[in-house]
Amino acid sequence: MTARDDVFRIAIRRFGPFETAIQKQWADFQRTTGCPLRLESASLDLNPLVDTLFTQEGLKDGTWDIAFVVTDWLADAVESGALRDLSPSMRADPVPDYPEGWAPALTGMQQFGDAIYGLPYHDGPECLIYRTDLFSDPAEQAAFAARFGYPLAAPRTWDQFEDIARFFTRPDAGLAGTVFAAFPDGHNSVYDFCLQLWSRGGELHDAAGRPTLNAPEAVAALDFYRRIVNDRAMTPPGQEEIDSVKSGELFASGAVAMMVNWFGFAAVCEQPGCPVKGKTGVTTLPSAEGFPPASLIVYWLLAVAAGSPHLDVAYAFARHCCTPAMDKLTTLEGGIGCRLSTWTDPEVNALIPFYAELPRLHQGTRTLPRSRSLPALSHIIDEAVQAAITADEPSAAILRRAQEKTGGLRL
Repeated sequence: MTARDDVFRIAIRRFGPFETAIQKQWADFQRTTGCPLRLESASLDLNPLVDTLFTQEGLKDGTWDIAFVVTDWLADAVESGALRDLSPSMRADPVPDYPEGWAPALTGMQQFGDAIYGLPYHDGPECLIYRTDLFSDPAEQAAFAARFGYPLAAPRTWDQFEDIARFFTRPDAGLAGTVFAAFPDGHNSVYDFCLQLWSRGGELHDAAGRPTLNAPEAVAALDFYRRIVNDRAMTPPGQEEIDSVKSGELFASGAVAMMVNWFGFAAVCEQPGCPVKGKTGVTTLPSAEGFPPASLIVYWLLAVAAGSPHLDVAYAFARHCCTPAMDKLTTLEGGIGCRLSTWTDPEVNALIPFYAELPRLHQGTRTLPRSRSLPALSHIIDEAVQAAITADEPSAAILRRAQEKTGGLRL
C-alpha cells in the first residue's frame, strides 16, 4: 500500500467505549502535540479484525498504523513480524511509570525477552456479574430459600449457579437467569470452556505442552456448559449468535440476572442512562464443589503495526493513551483502564463503586498459553463446543475427536 502522508489509521475492536475513547484521545493527542494527521478508524468484530490484521497482512503492508491486539494473538503476531518492538522508543521516550504503574499481570504477555510489542489499553478479568437489586430483594430471597432450601446469594459453586439461573429465568417478564457468549468466533466459547475446566481441577495441556482435551475434567466441563447453554429454563434463545459484547448488552438492558463475563461489561452498566445503573455487583467466579475458583485474564494492547508509514507518531499516540489522564478517560468512556492509579482514582470509584474489587479479582487469574499453536487449539476447542451445543453426540466422543485433531500441537 502506498504511504498515507496525511492519514493515521487505527483498527479497533468493535465496542462503543473503545470507539469514543480513541476519538477523544486522538483529539487530545493532536491538541498537545500539534500532530497534523487526520484520524481514520475502523471498528471491527473479532473475525474481521483478525482477517484484516493477519490474513490480509494489514499490519505489515501499511494498511494500519495502530491496532487493538488481544494477548491471545501475540505469539503469532511477533513470530510473523507483524508488530513493531517498542522497546527502543520506550528507552528514548519512556512511558511514565512503566512497568511499576501497572499490575504485573498486565505487563508480562507483551514482553518477549527485552522486546515489548504493545502497551496495555483495556483490562478486566473474567468475573461473576450479577443484579444486586434482584439478589437483595426480600421477596426474591424468601422465594428462593423456600424452593431450594438455602439462602439466595452470589453463587460459590456451579450447582448454586444453576439453581439461581433457573430461579430467575422468567420469559414472560423478559428475564433470563444467565447468558453465555457461545458465538463461534474462536474466543468466547474457548474462554468459557477453559474456565469450566480449570474450576474443576483440569488443565488445558500437560507438562510437555500436549493438549489434554479428553480428560474427565474436560468432559465434565463440556457437559455442564452445553446443558446450560441449551436449556431455555436458564438461558435465552439464540445463544450460538451471542458473543461477549451482545451478552453484555443483554445484561445492561436488564434482561439477565447474572453472567460470567469480563469486568468491563459490569463497568459499562454504570454509564449514565443504563437501565441497571446502581444495580450491578461483581465477585469471583463459582467453581465445582471442593475446588478453588478460577479466572482468566486476557487484555487488549495498542500495538504498532510493523508496516506503519507513521511509526514515530504511532508510538507517541500509544504512549499518550497510557498516561494517567488518558487511561482514566478510557475508563470513564466505559472501557477498563489498566493503570493502578485509575483503579484507585476517587472519581472513578465514585462513579463505579465496584472498581475497588479489581485488585482482588486479579488475584489468581490465569492466562492462556503464549504459543503460536494457541489459535489452532482455540479453533479445535471452538469446534468441539459448537458440536456439543448443536448436536446430541456425547461430550466424551466430541472431545476424543478434538484430541485427535490436536495431533502434534505443543503449547
